[in-house]
Amino acid sequence: MNIDLHTHSYYSDGVLSPKEIINKAVNAECQFISLTDHDSLEGLAEAEKSANEFNINFIKGVEISAKHGPYSIHIVGLGINDNNKTLIHGLQQNNQFRINRAKMIGKGLQKVGIENAYKKARSLSKTKYITRTHFAQMIILEGICQNMPSVFKKYMNGNKPGAVKGEWAKSDDVVSWIHSAGGLAILAHPLRYKMTLTKLKKMISDLKEIGLDGIEIVNSFSSPDEIAKSKKIADDYELLYSCGSDFHGWPNQSIELGKIPLYDYGKKFVLNYL
Repeated sequence: MNIDLHTHSYYSDGVLSPKEIINKAVNAECQFISLTDHDSLEGLAEAEKSANEFNINFIKGVEISAKHGPYSIHIVGLGINDNNKTLIHGLQQNNQFRINRAKMIGKGLQKVGIENAYKKARSLSKTKYITRTHFAQMIILEGICQNMPSVFKKYMNGNKPGAVKGEWAKSDDVVSWIHSAGGLAILAHPLRYKMTLTKLKKMISDLKEIGLDGIEIVNSFSSPDEIAKSKKIADDYELLYSCGSDFHGWPNQSIELGKIPLYDYGKKFVLNYL
């Protein structure tokens, strides 16, 4: 089956509306689709309504920013109740940090000559929340950098002018929020974090102890070797398998919704537990 359990609309840092996300899923012949906006539940009702019209299976989701030790990670919640007060309150905390961070990023970029950085990034967002992706896309549109990796390398990571240190919610709290809302907690794109394999395994072991349910073993650009590596980690820690494109829809990104390597996930696939 064609399944995509990690997508973003303009309610976080994507380009398309939730309805357009579902249209994309239909065109990609997805049997199952989830909308997982960053720390946001706002697009789920629209997406679910559209999915019902097209008779496509819709999984309510969210991607939550979390802090685990020194690392910033993303934990996807799948099969959540979007009316759960614990989850809603937790996301409000994260989004307050996001609002403050955006203002600080704008000031940092202003200091190195990127005029009106905050205002320009704000114009790219359809909500009150501005993510680093909005700043990165603004810098690309300004012709300062050519692509996302170059933006983050030059401006957004480490001690660069657009890098802002701060605290997301702790990973154990995030897993608790997801479980309170009846969902499964899935570590997003595990091989994308900048850490050694030994440190990654240690982190996943720690996350398993606090209730992590699974990891994404297949993403848009997963090679057979990467899939095998992620699957082994999931098996070693008795975690479920998930998959998702991490589609955002920006024209300079080559990721397409529903276009991920087909894989036989077997009995440990997350859909069997939702």
